[in-house]
Amino acid sequence: MKRLRRNRDGNDPETNPDPDREGSFLKDQQERKCGLGSTRSMGFVVVALMLVSVVFSVSVVLQDPPSDGVLDSAKDVRFADVMESIKEQRVLEVKPQKVLGPVDDHAPPVEERKDKLQGGLLVAGFDETSCISRYQSILYRKESLHKASPYLISRLQSYEALHKRCGPYTESYNKTLEKLKTGDHLESTDCNYLVWISFSGLGNRILTLASAFLYALLTNRVLLVDPGDDMVDLFCEPFPELSWFLPLDFPLTSQFSSFDQKSPHCFGKMLKNNTFANSSRSISSSFVYLHLVHDYDDQDKLFFCDEDQTSLREVPWLIMKSDNYFVPSLFLIPSFEQELGNLFPRKETVFHFLGRYLLHPTNQVWGLITRYYQAYLAKADERIGIQIRVFDTATGPFKHVFDQILACALKENLLPEISSEKSITNQSLKSKAVLVTSLSAGYFERLRDMYWEHPTVTGEIIGFYQPSHEEYQQTEKRFHNRKAWAEMYLLSLMDVLVTSSWSTFGYVAQSLGGLKPWILYKPENRTVPDPPCRRVMSMEPCFHAPPFYDCKAKRGIDTGAVVPHVRHCEDMSWGLKLVDNKSEL
Repeated sequence: MKRLRRNRDGNDPETNPDPDREGSFLKDQQERKCGLGSTRSMGFVVVALMLVSVVFSVSVVLQDPPSDGVLDSAKDVRFADVMESIKEQRVLEVKPQKVLGPVDDHAPPVEERKDKLQGGLLVAGFDETSCISRYQSILYRKESLHKASPYLISRLQSYEALHKRCGPYTESYNKTLEKLKTGDHLESTDCNYLVWISFSGLGNRILTLASAFLYALLTNRVLLVDPGDDMVDLFCEPFPELSWFLPLDFPLTSQFSSFDQKSPHCFGKMLKNNTFANSSRSISSSFVYLHLVHDYDDQDKLFFCDEDQTSLREVPWLIMKSDNYFVPSLFLIPSFEQELGNLFPRKETVFHFLGRYLLHPTNQVWGLITRYYQAYLAKADERIGIQIRVFDTATGPFKHVFDQILACALKENLLPEISSEKSITNQSLKSKAVLVTSLSAGYFERLRDMYWEHPTVTGEIIGFYQPSHEEYQQTEKRFHNRKAWAEMYLLSLMDVLVTSSWSTFGYVAQSLGGLKPWILYKPENRTVPDPPCRRVMSMEPCFHAPPFYDCKAKRGIDTGAVVPHVRHCEDMSWGLKLVDNKSEL
């Protein structure tokens, strides 16, 4: 059947064939076949045209509504009004096509999902093509159970205004930079800064970057990020108009790698040597280096005391190096307590919101994420992530690690049992996609072969997928870190998650995804722990090296027992993590 084309323009010969020519054609055909007179022939022409009109109208109703461009170009206004009316009536009936989103027939329509600004957490106005993930990650995630507080949104907007006023190469930045070059600090400055040094593995960097930003927010400082070797390659700009990356001509950049506890400007050393301008503990230097690495000493840890925070207040430049998620200890500083409570009424959402606000994969990384998701994960009924990190120095894979993973997955009903029978009669149409991330391919291969060679007792179809297996961590390689960031992000898109103890890789994934994973206990003596895993108290990361010090009493204390919302971690008994008061402890 010939498909009739829509009349876009009454003067367009391609879209509006000559009705006289068409009528003559129909008349000749009818006269030759039926021997009809000219009058009767014209009657058939009228009937035919009426049928064409009906077919056209039905096709409009049954097909997708016309585009706005078609309506705009139509010269018949009443025709356009009718089309728009049909479009409005059918908007709830049409299943939208997700051009850049996941291929997932089970996902709700885009109109029914939360907006791309995530309830105001993100700001509009960016060039979307420069960072596709910023607004399109929403298409790949389930709707979050958590909403950012209005106060957090307001403070983020205030910070954006501060960053615009004080960011790189602004008048205030240039003025404050002169104080750094000359060492002059006597006059207060309009803007103070926190410089984050790119240091350690990618998981650690992501966690410390969020920690540094929260500290900057609490102290009204502008965060500037050392681009290091690959930060620009991994993360989009989070703030509008001005970059968050430290300018390449920053005068102290060449010293970053040498900063340590022995540096003259190290805060801990200055406290130890009592390097203050006067009795009010005001620091005389134009910049201070904060050593918050896992090997920091008791003087460095005084950073988490109110009195010492006061001494840092007027320092124009703070330079921070850390490999720890130190947020839990910020919640133990009395002067920050009320502000943090207003920002995060639910304590376990700190990294969940800060990560989603700050950390958007670049287009190169986003391509890795979306191509893999659409190719292997999108069509599954359920998506399970298994993140495996082994700290054993010997070469794996290890049987006890595989046995522990399987024991956890079976015990918690994440994976079905396999059957020794040759066939299963109760076939299920349900499918599960299991994403495995590990430096080794051995665990993935054993799981894949097991569920390929044997049917499941439920009849479910289980597919296993592993994006990469780099064999060992290669932090210095750019593409290695691209894949690592992509895999963290893919894990955060799963429905359920199993993670490894002590792994910042898993912490990032669970918090970004808003997930409470089952965490694998760290094996001892290469034996499977009993139980093999447990559900975590909250989705927050663990602070691996917290201070145990009462700043007021000047003595040691269990900082995991001071307030209800700071507790010891499930995977590291001395670590600290944030929990909600209503969580099961």
